Amino acid sequence: MEKTVVITGSSRGIGFGLAKRFIERQCNVVLNGSTSESTRKAIDQIAGIRGRFAGVSADISTREGITFLYEEAYRLFGRVDIWVNNAGISHDKRNAWELDPGEIDRVIDTNIRGAIYGTIIPFREMQKQGSGRIFNMEGLGSDGFMLDGLTVYGTSKSALTYFTRSFAHEIRNSRVQMGTISPGMVVTDMLLKTVNDGTPDSIKNRKFFNIVADDVETVSAFLCEKMLSSAEQSPRIRWLTKSKMISRFLLSPFRKRDFFS
Repeated sequence: MEKTVVITGSSRGIGFGLAKRFIERQCNVVLNGSTSESTRKAIDQIAGIRGRFAGVSADISTREGITFLYEEAYRLFGRVDIWVNNAGISHDKRNAWELDPGEIDRVIDTNIRGAIYGTIIPFREMQKQGSGRIFNMEGLGSDGFMLDGLTVYGTSKSALTYFTRSFAHEIRNSRVQMGTISPGMVVTDMLLKTVNDGTPDSIKNRKFFNIVADDVETVSAFLCEKMLSSAEQSPRIRWLTKSKMISRFLLSPFRKRDFFS
């Protein structure tokens, strides 16, 4: 049976990469952007791929937006098998006390509130159909790593990881899987913002990311395969493991990579 996959924030970046991979695996895919323009642009970009997919614009920082997205996916394909809370936003790389309050609110609303409702609402419906998988996207801060200037963003991802693990524990006797996916460091617009300001720190970050980062295509293929095949109740799917990172640093003198030229 074909699986139906919903990916929030999938009009670009790793979410868009995942959407393409799931379509290639003969899944029905619902892409989501925050505006009709961004959603339409994403759909236009994959128009040449054979498969069943649709775009639904919705504000997933609100309970109403997530409810609408789920209902549209159900209307289009009759069920939802995999729901990926991928949508996340960052903020300008500045100290927490220098951020505009509106900027802080947007990060918290999307990355925490949106993911909480983006878990609860699909879970309730998947309980009714007797199965389903929900995955929350980890990011900087999920493992406690700190980067000056991204404290609020890192806090939101740290909170998301705790929420996911605790929610998975609460539903451990259900037939719905609840897990996390960790893409590591992927060359997307969000990452590029941290290396393009011309400061000494940004130049240093480029060297670091050239060692540990990866392109969207490589990471999305890995994550897609693992989400489809996962049989654990609370899977934690990680692309950039500690052993892989150590290996890359050891090989970096002999392996030249440049994502930013």
